[in-house]
Amino acid sequence: MSELTALAALRGFDTPTICNAIEVIVPERRLEGFTTKPFICHDPSLPPMVGYARTAKIMASKPSGRTKADDLETRIGYFKHIAERPAPTVTVIEDIDDPIGFGAHWGEVNSNLHKGLGSVGVVTNGSIRDVDMWAEGFGALAGSLSPSHGWVHVVEYAVLIEVHGMVVRPGDIIHADCHGAVVIPQAAVSVIKDTVERLEKAESRLIGPAQRPGFDIDELVTILDPEGRDH
Repeated sequence: MSELTALAALRGFDTPTICNAIEVIVPERRLEGFTTKPFICHDPSLPPMVGYARTAKIMASKPSGRTKADDLETRIGYFKHIAERPAPTVTVIEDIDDPIGFGAHWGEVNSNLHKGLGSVGVVTNGSIRDVDMWAEGFGALAGSLSPSHGWVHVVEYAVLIEVHGMVVRPGDIIHADCHGAVVIPQAAVSVIKDTVERLEKAESRLIGPAQRPGFDIDELVTILDPEGRDH
């Protein structure tokens, strides 16, 4: 199975399920690699965002201080980074402003531009706007809503960033839904599906009985400890 095929299969799982699998496959990742603060989810009905990270830092509370020519060069360079292959991609943006989310980088225009360049969605601690004019099917996890651009601009791109506790490098594999986002270790991608199936089978041993009439603590203890040891 190719990596792209494996990535496509991961859209069938929610992000907590992916985190569960990573805990089994890479136990040392139990305390890192995922977001730890809540987001606003633009459309929880959309499937999970899965793709290769394209990264940038932005701010909006003051002008860039660059010349118009340098601003244009940065903007074009940023979009070239977004368009890099392989695809699909997830755009991950760290807002470094004070206050964070002062101006929205994301709205009707950028959601459509990024979608057109192969991005399936954005994960940002910053703000979004134009939520009723958003590109169809383009996912978004954002820290807040904001009505204005301010002086929003890309400070740098294709760099190491951190969004709500999740450290992201360009090219990292991202899985995100309404719960948050996680970086998937590349070596884990091909085995996540099988791991999830094993975990779901183990969970069904608890969930199934719990949903039946007559379930009680004695049955739970028996399931947890079939050998019947004293506790």
